[in-house]
Amino acid sequence: MAHKITQIPLLSDSVSAGFPSPADDYTEENIDLNEHLISNPYSTFFLRVKGDSMINSGIKDNDLIIVDKSLAAKPGNIVIAMVDGEFTIKRLSTKNNELYLKAENNNYPDFNFKNYADIQIWGVVIYSIHNCL
Repeated sequence: MAHKITQIPLLSDSVSAGFPSPADDYTEENIDLNEHLISNPYSTFFLRVKGDSMINSGIKDNDLIIVDKSLAAKPGNIVIAMVDGEFTIKRLSTKNNELYLKAENNNYPDFNFKNYADIQIWGVVIYSIHNCL
């Protein structure tokens, strides 16, 4: 099934995060978010987040995340991993020269690679999209 590409107007003025500024009444161009958010379309996928283990990194329950499988995961990256057959989203970290998956919520445990039979990194999270309402 072919996907219809929808271009959304991009206002020619930026929005101030400090003091208000006058807005222009017309648009400069249309943009396709795929062009701005996805560098590697054949290795990129979307996932819906379930839970709040990454809340302190700004990733909330029900967020839509964009994951790129072509990127090499490095410590500090937020990744999608499979831990003993189950998917999870965590920050790839190191402690005492050992890799582990760190939750960004103190109510959840970290996963040390040596304590699990099978941990596979599936991709690096490149964007998180959530509703501001």
